[in-house]
Amino acid sequence: MWTLGAFNTADAEDAVEVLTACCASRAWAEKLASGRPYGSVAALRAAALAGFDELDDAEIAVAHAAHPPIGRPKPAGEDQWSRGEQSRALAADAAVRAEIADVNAAYERRFGRVFLICATGLTGEEILAEAKRRLGSDDMTEQRESVAELRKIVALRLEKAVRP
Repeated sequence: MWTLGAFNTADAEDAVEVLTACCASRAWAEKLASGRPYGSVAALRAAALAGFDELDDAEIAVAHAAHPPIGRPKPAGEDQWSRGEQSRALAADAAVRAEIADVNAAYERRFGRVFLICATGLTGEEILAEAKRRLGSDDMTEQRESVAELRKIVALRLEKAVRP
């Protein structure tokens, strides 16, 4: 976690590294880092979300691809936040975790990417129900929902990364 002051004065590459932990789009991170200094965390957040909303499909795909499947976070150190964000899902009983894995696989076959949800605070059962619901969506609807969930994750991670 950085203070806003440290973020504003950090080396550009260090700032980009912090930002790519929030959103794997390097283009997004570089644009945000080049906008420094920010007068407040709220101004940084507003710029971050505006920049996210401008990402093209290729950059959204890069950001999306950096996320592990629900229930299978990357090893410690490789993704500093996914384990915490998925902690309630990981605590679900074995039957729920197995069903999440099955639905993840079906989702990947159907949409060609991992099921993405802002899992913070959600139980395994809640995530499973949402995954099942979204598996029945048409491609356009699911793309919009997936991007909306990615945007929530980016905002949440930015709040963790940079504090007042």
